[in-house]
Amino acid sequence: MQIIPLSEGSFTIDKSKVFVPFNTLTEALQSRPLGSLLVEIQPFVVVTSKDIILIDTGLGYTNTDGQLQLHENLEKAGIKPAAVTKVLMSHLHKDHAGGTTFSNIDNTARYISFPYATYYIQKREFEFATGIGSASYIPEDILPLQEFSKVVWLDSDEGEIDGGIKYQVTGAHSKFHQVFWITENNETVFFGGDDAPQLQQMKSKFVAKYDYDGKKCMELRQSWLEKAKQEGWTFLFYHDIKMPIWDAR
Repeated sequence: MQIIPLSEGSFTIDKSKVFVPFNTLTEALQSRPLGSLLVEIQPFVVVTSKDIILIDTGLGYTNTDGQLQLHENLEKAGIKPAAVTKVLMSHLHKDHAGGTTFSNIDNTARYISFPYATYYIQKREFEFATGIGSASYIPEDILPLQEFSKVVWLDSDEGEIDGGIKYQVTGAHSKFHQVFWITENNETVFFGGDDAPQLQQMKSKFVAKYDYDGKKCMELRQSWLEKAKQEGWTFLFYHDIKMPIWDAR
């Protein structure tokens, strides 16, 4: 398998839930509001023998020409956006789901970002995000998916997608957050989304107040790490600035 991180840059975020660009070379984190977290925004592409799989879709920002940043990053990696065959969504918080759709230059309409791909979305997460939700969701970004014919609405707590992909609902970072394993030729790639966002959190007992169930997140990270060492998983860290890909072996 080929793994390609698609970094959208570094940001700080505080209780306002606003993502503020951060230059790690010229800025000091201490200059930001107390409690600000420093994170990378980093979707991934995993290329297997049968699929080009996009995992989560970033913030949905566009460049000065109106092109979706995620599309631009894919093209820089040598992948045409139309070639993506599957889009796996861990959850629908705005920093993970902003690029599921995009608006035209004058903001009068929204379009599916990957119309030739099949989207795999946890149905209960979508219902929560577009219903009660919270400041972490932007319903208008994801509502067009409701009418898109190529969405597979996952409604089980765990299951398989096409044999080589497994998912499990954890309900840890968000109420219906899910994680993915992609396996091919005895190689396993694990994407824990915001349950396992950074390498540092895997190696320390850390309970975050911003998680739906912080204790469960911590316990899952510990169990995944142990199993990963035994089975040789490769981790993908969506929010890690220095270590997007880590081999547990």
